[in-house]
Amino acid sequence: MSTTPRLRSLEERHAQLDQRIFDEDNRPMPNAAEITKLKQQKLRLKEEMHRLRGGQ
Repeated sequence: MSTTPRLRSLEERHAQLDQRIFDEDNRPMPNAAEITKLKQQKLRLKEEMHRLRGGQ
């Protein structure tokens, strides 16, 4: 399956959010609200990627 530029962009953004979540979670005093916000953004991206791949 070929990936569209939009899908590649979403995958890159998803990976960036994953790294930001990891970084925040490993701080001495992680910001739980920030982690929650980042996880919500990551989930929205995952759902959009699923739609673009033809998922239901």
